[in-house]
Amino acid sequence: MTTDKYNDYKQYIEANRETFLAQWFEALRIPSVSAQREHKDDVRRMADWLVSFIREKLGMEARTLETAGAPLVYGESAKIPGAPTVLIYGHYDVQPAEPFEEWVSPPFEPTIRDEKVYCRGANDDKGQSCAHLCGLQTYLAVNGSFPLQIKFVLEGEEEVGSDALSAFLEDEANRELLACDAIVVSDTSAAGPGIPAITYGLRGVVGFELKATGPNRDLHSGIYGGSVYNPAIALAKIIDSMIDENGKVQIPGFYDDVAEISQLERDALAGNPFDAEENKAQIGIDAEFGEPEFTTLERRGARPSFDVNGLTSGYQGEGGKTIIPSWASMKFTFRTVPNQDPEKIREGLRAHLAKVTPPGIKLDLTCSQGSGGMVIPLDGPFIVAASDALERVHGRRPLFVRDGGSIPIVAKLRQKLDAEAILVGFGLDDDGIHSPNEKFDLRAFFDGVQTSALLWDEFAKISRQK
Repeated sequence: MTTDKYNDYKQYIEANRETFLAQWFEALRIPSVSAQREHKDDVRRMADWLVSFIREKLGMEARTLETAGAPLVYGESAKIPGAPTVLIYGHYDVQPAEPFEEWVSPPFEPTIRDEKVYCRGANDDKGQSCAHLCGLQTYLAVNGSFPLQIKFVLEGEEEVGSDALSAFLEDEANRELLACDAIVVSDTSAAGPGIPAITYGLRGVVGFELKATGPNRDLHSGIYGGSVYNPAIALAKIIDSMIDENGKVQIPGFYDDVAEISQLERDALAGNPFDAEENKAQIGIDAEFGEPEFTTLERRGARPSFDVNGLTSGYQGEGGKTIIPSWASMKFTFRTVPNQDPEKIREGLRAHLAKVTPPGIKLDLTCSQGSGGMVIPLDGPFIVAASDALERVHGRRPLFVRDGGSIPIVAKLRQKLDAEAILVGFGLDDDGIHSPNEKFDLRAFFDGVQTSALLWDEFAKISRQK
């Protein structure tokens, strides 16, 4: 790529800054919350918005693909003989905005403060997806056409498990529709402000809900206290039995298949610009937690973990109510690493619960999502090309990181389509995704637009693989 082309992209982006912001903000104002039934029409509206954008702004063929759940948005440009095909994956659904009272500005009204955009979905994933949309607009305006075939698959259920897309991939005809040489995913983070990163590893996730039931109704704690096992106390004891004082999971066989961290990886993770004291201050804690033989970044990205995500029991209203609750429940997840089998974890959990359930308590376990972790080779041609694009924008090679989060559908896309996956994230770790006051730094957004424009030239240099 010539320096002139790079500057052409940069100049076009600067000249169209307000247009790009307006497009992004239009998408952010649609409350496409997949977890809440009252937003079903908004999810559909967001899908229709994307189809119109891809058709009108990018000149691609685009349509919705109906599923048992939210529609998939599919788009494609013309096939270019001898050039690769690249699929852009993203999601257009967002997390619920609650608790509303903790937002400084309305959650679905994008607001700029201190050169940052605050809104639900600002980063995850509308901001990152819109960076690609604007990057493609930039490329098309400067060059007139794309140098390779570009496809989109944008889903509306990532935040609730990607069931529709997962089922879609089971059909051979659908896999043929999405066939590609590489998958670009921008749903992760950079290593820091102005420090690019490519995520080469993701943890998997296995989710559960457990309900502990005791008496057939709430009981007077004065009359029955000391003679009936309290389900809330039973659940607390069960939680305590799940991990030791250092966070080591106590489920039988849990660590049998855990892939060890190589010294090469440990050295690479140690090279990341991570400050433990700054991290503690940022999230408001005074001490870290976890296996002492591993660093914070190793625990976050390359080791499995257990966490309670929600607890419910007893009286929650104003004032007191002296009862023994009839039941207590919790939602919890295990984050997994490569080689761990979700079904083996489920079996180990059932065996553990059978041993630790107190007398007089009945347990009802529901299993939800489950996916394994993955690690991506660092020598693939598309990852090398993406590294070149990131270096042009930031003036430095990207760091390679393992992300502690999970994007279960990415592993399935990679497997079912037999394609190289490139996880290039533009956000920052402190963007507050899934939290009130989610944000996206304006510089990071426009760096993402610039990176996206550069990617297509770099990818076009690669000979078609399929």
